[in-house]
Amino acid sequence: MQTLTTGLRFPEGPVWLKNGAIALVEIERKTVTIVAPDGSQRILSRHEGGPNGLAVGPDGAFYVCNNGGFTWHERDGLLRPGYQPPDYVTGRIERVDPATGAVTLLYDRCGEHNLRGPNDIVFDTEGGFYFTDLGKTRPRDRDQGGIYYAKIDGSFITEVAYPLTTPNGIGLSPDGSTVYAAETATARVWAFDLAGPGKIKRAPAPSPHGGRLVATLPGYQMFDSLAIDAAGNICVATLVTGAITVISPAGEVLRVVKFPDAMTTNICFGGPDLRRAFVTLSSTGQLVALDWTDAGWDVPGLRLNYEI
Repeated sequence: MQTLTTGLRFPEGPVWLKNGAIALVEIERKTVTIVAPDGSQRILSRHEGGPNGLAVGPDGAFYVCNNGGFTWHERDGLLRPGYQPPDYVTGRIERVDPATGAVTLLYDRCGEHNLRGPNDIVFDTEGGFYFTDLGKTRPRDRDQGGIYYAKIDGSFITEVAYPLTTPNGIGLSPDGSTVYAAETATARVWAFDLAGPGKIKRAPAPSPHGGRLVATLPGYQMFDSLAIDAAGNICVATLVTGAITVISPAGEVLRVVKFPDAMTTNICFGGPDLRRAFVTLSSTGQLVALDWTDAGWDVPGLRLNYEI
C-alpha cells in the first residue's frame, strides 16, 4: 500500500483522472480537492453543507452529492461525522466547473420532497445519473433513504426506489442493466434490475423498495461506498473492520482486503489498465493506493462511462 497524501479532512468520493490525479471531496473541509500524482493538493471548489459523492458527467464537469453537512468529532487524531448540524438546510446535487471551480445548484428536491442527504452517484450511458440519498440522523430519529435518477440539465429527477435504510454506495453492472446499492447500517447490498433509465423491474421476492438482496455481512460491520470491477463484482468499502469486501453478483464474498482505518470509506480504480485501486481512509485523512494484483485479485476495475 502506498500513501499518496495525508492531512485530508474526511476524504471520500475519489475519481481517477486521466492525467494521473485523483479528484475527491473533503466533507469536513467542504471542498472538492485535486490530489496530484506527487501528492500535492489543490482545492478546486468550496461548498456549503457537506460534499460527499463525486462523479464526472458527459459534459466533463464534476457532479457532487451534497449531504447538507454533519457535526464533527475529533479524538486521538481520528475525525468522525456525527448528527445533522444546527445550520442544516437541505441536501442537494451540485455541478462543479472543472476549469473555474464554479458551483451550480441542480436539485434540492424531488417533487414535493426535499433531498435530505445525497451520498453517492454514478452515470449511465444515457448521460443521466443515479444517486443515493442516505438521509440525516438526529439524536432520537433518522430519515428513510432512497435512490433517485436525474438529468444533468436540471430538467428531470425521479424517485427510483424507496425506502432504504441508509443507502450509501451505488454502482452499475458492466452491461448497465442493474443498479447496486449498499446500505450502511444493515451492511446489505441490494440489486435493482432496470427496465429503462430511472425505472426498475420490481423483484418478485417481497422487499419494501423492489430490490433483491445480494449479500449481507455477519457481525457488526457496515457498508460505505462501492465500485464495480470488470467482472461485475461489487467492491464495497466496509466500516468498523476497515476493509474492501469483494462480493460477486451472486452474493458470494470473494475477498476481503484490510486497511489500517476503521473508516475505510471509498474505492475507485485507475491507471492505464484500471488495476490500481485508490482508497480513502477517512478518519485518518489519507488517500492510499495499491496494485489490485498485489491484493491477490487479478480483475481490473470497470471503466466508468465518462472520464476527464
